[in-house]
Amino acid sequence: MAGLTIRNLSKVFGEFEALKNVSITVNSGEFLAVLGPSGCGKTTLLRMIAGFENVNAGEIDIAGQLVSQPGKEVPPNERRIGIVFQNYALWPHMTVAENIGYSLRVAKVEASEAKRRVDEALALVNLDGMGDRAPANLSGGQRQRVALARCLVAEPKLVLFDEPLANLDVHLRASMEDEFAAFHERTGTTIVYITHDQAEAMALADRIAVMDHGVLMQLDTPETIYHRPANEMVASFISQGMVMPVTVNSKEADGHCDATLLGQPIRLNCSAGDGPRQGAKVCCRAEHVRVAEPDGEGIDGYIKRVVYQGGAARIEFVPDAEKETSIQFDQPDPQPFVTGDRARIQLTGGWLIPAQSAT
Repeated sequence: MAGLTIRNLSKVFGEFEALKNVSITVNSGEFLAVLGPSGCGKTTLLRMIAGFENVNAGEIDIAGQLVSQPGKEVPPNERRIGIVFQNYALWPHMTVAENIGYSLRVAKVEASEAKRRVDEALALVNLDGMGDRAPANLSGGQRQRVALARCLVAEPKLVLFDEPLANLDVHLRASMEDEFAAFHERTGTTIVYITHDQAEAMALADRIAVMDHGVLMQLDTPETIYHRPANEMVASFISQGMVMPVTVNSKEADGHCDATLLGQPIRLNCSAGDGPRQGAKVCCRAEHVRVAEPDGEGIDGYIKRVVYQGGAARIEFVPDAEKETSIQFDQPDPQPFVTGDRARIQLTGGWLIPAQSAT
C-alpha cells in the first residue's frame, strides 16, 4: 500500500497558482524529499497534506484513506500524521516528557500506557533519562529530537518534516542528518521531507521530487536527478549544473550520442531513441571539465573568477566562442590560476537533455 498518494493536486490563492496538477505516489516506508527554490510550492504542498489548506482540485490519500478532495477535508487531527517544524514548537513551561506526551493526554490515553509510549519515543531519539528536563536546558539538536519524539508518540502513518534543519549550525545539521537517517532505518516510517537544501535531500532521500513554480519537474532517485535531469530547470538547479547549447550529430547507441559542443567533438550520455538535432541542450557538471595540455586540443577562453574554498578553488571560465556561457570547475591546491588568465579546457562528457523536456 502507498504511504501517500497525491493525484492531480492544484491550489490557487486569488489569481496565483501555487500548485498545478501535481501527482506523486510515496511508497509505504519511503523517504521522499521535496526540493525546489523559494516559491516553488513545496510548503503549500506540505500544508495541504497536513490538512492546513483545502484543495481546489485533485485528491490526497494517506495510507489508503482519502483525506482531501474538493468539498471534503478530513481535519488535521484525524489524519494520523506527525509534523516536525524548523522552529521545534515546544512548550517552554512543560518538561521534555510533557511535551512529548501532550497529544496522548489530549486523547485521554491511560497514564501507564502514555508513559510507556513516551519512554519508547525518548529511547528512539536517544534522549533516555532526559524526560524531566526543560526545553530551555537542551541544545538545538536535542530540541529537534524532542520534536521528532513528540510526533512519533502518536504513532503516525506519515511524518512531515518542514525544513527541520534550517535553524541549526553546520555541525549540528550534519549530526541531525545522521539522526534522521537512523530514525528512518529503525522505524520504517513514511516520510515527506520539505527542504531547499540539496545536500540534505541527496543524503537522506530514497527519491527526490523537484518542484518549480508549482509544477513537479522530476521525481526520481538522487542519482538519476543528478546524472539524468529531465529538463533545463532540474539540470541547472541541481548542483549548479551548466546548461549549454549543443549540436547532436548521431543517433543514440548504447546510451550515447556524438555531438559538437563549443566547437569540440564530444560523446554524451543520452536517453534511448535520441538523435541528430540542432538547438539541443547539454548538462555538464564540474567533474566533466579538465584543464587541457598547453599543446593539446580544447576550448580557449579566460578565467573570470577564482573562489578559494579551502583545499581547492572553484574556477569560473568563459570560452571565447560563447562569452555568455560560464563553465565552472574545481582545482585542488596548489592551483595555477588568477582572475584574467588565459586558459584552455576540455569537456569530457555530459547529459543530453531529452528533446521533449528541453525548454
